[in-house]
Amino acid sequence: MMLKLLLGIFVYLGTATGQYNYDEVLSKSILFYEAERSGDLPANNRIDYRGDSALGDRGNGGQDLTGGWYDAGDHVKFGFPMAFSTTTLAWGILEFRAAYEAAGQYSYALDSIRWPLDYFIKAHVSDNEFYGQVGDGNADHSYWGRPEDMIMARPAWSITPSAPGADLAAETAAALAAGYLVFRDSDAGYAANLLDHARRLYTFAYNNRGIYSQSISNAAQFYSSSSYVDELAWGAAWLYRATNEQTYLNYALEFADTSAISWAYDWNEKIVGYQLLLFSSAGQTVFQTPVEGYIRSWMPGGSVTYTPQGLAWRQQWGPNRYAANSAFIALVAAKYNILTAEAQNFARSQIHYMLGDTGKSFVVGFGNNPPQQPHHRSSSCPDQPNPCDWDEYNNPGPNYQILYGALVGGPDQNDNYNDARSDYISNEVACDYNAGFQGAVAGLRALTL
Repeated sequence: MMLKLLLGIFVYLGTATGQYNYDEVLSKSILFYEAERSGDLPANNRIDYRGDSALGDRGNGGQDLTGGWYDAGDHVKFGFPMAFSTTTLAWGILEFRAAYEAAGQYSYALDSIRWPLDYFIKAHVSDNEFYGQVGDGNADHSYWGRPEDMIMARPAWSITPSAPGADLAAETAAALAAGYLVFRDSDAGYAANLLDHARRLYTFAYNNRGIYSQSISNAAQFYSSSSYVDELAWGAAWLYRATNEQTYLNYALEFADTSAISWAYDWNEKIVGYQLLLFSSAGQTVFQTPVEGYIRSWMPGGSVTYTPQGLAWRQQWGPNRYAANSAFIALVAAKYNILTAEAQNFARSQIHYMLGDTGKSFVVGFGNNPPQQPHHRSSSCPDQPNPCDWDEYNNPGPNYQILYGALVGGPDQNDNYNDARSDYISNEVACDYNAGFQGAVAGLRALTL
């Protein structure tokens, strides 16, 4: 009830920013991440249907691995996409801080990313070991119910020199370095700890080359990584932005591709991310051309297909996510005078498609005709102590709880969308789906200031 009251107050006090209330979207996207929290929830938990969960998560040596985010509608903690999501959210907070402040969401945004950052510190159990996953993806996906009610075994997997994962370690180093930049002015001690872990994790990544999903085989069918080279450039670029140390710039340039045009910006591919970061924060002008090429490839007439109603549609699985991530990249690029007006217009068209330009919103709990049945377990459950199982999965009605702020996967290439819990392609939600989306909304809000 408290959540509903808070949201009601927000609607009255929120600043109208044109056709869509960006402040409201930012507020609700942050609430989505709060709904994904695992572990011992804080006293100020705003999601009234969520409670403490997975308090027994431990490493193989008994290390405390509680906390972090559940990945999507399931209850696995996949470290690779969690780290990407954290890096991207932190990047948006850094670039568009004024938008978060104007929306009254800056402190909530910091609390939001602190949750996974704390978890990454726990998971970094030694200089040469980092836990990259908790929960068996196969066993987990056979369960439908609340995370609070789970009784299944939750094994944990780590990367080590004998089971390397340079991609996972370097992406997490990026998240921690970006986190340092976010927190250094408000919590210097915490920021210093983040930077220390970032440095050590990057050294581990640099010295132990390998693809994490080959070492953590349980992750392979869910988040199989194709390369660690882009993450080694990405992590070093973030450490250079955090420290201004030439060594990290040298590392970034060792692995960076100065001409490649990314297929996408997502949990598996960071090429345009490091290109834009090295251009914007390291003065490496050689990267302007591929960043421009990337943005143009997503505009009408580029290489990405468009739906009849205007979504840049990269592929069937999570098209909203890819378009939102590219909108975010475009808005950061525009801030640094790359294709400024064109990039802003592209980003606005894509985010507004998701917010309702076609007559329906793709954001749960926002706008006109939003999704009613996101593929998400805990929000599908009635209030406790009522049971929750596969009957709720098969329930033809809306989810019992509103998963405020979650961006669903999206339509097919003809704008057809199936609002059905069982359609996990159209109606999946995930931490990485909201990351670029939230940053893009903040970028659009910044343009109104």
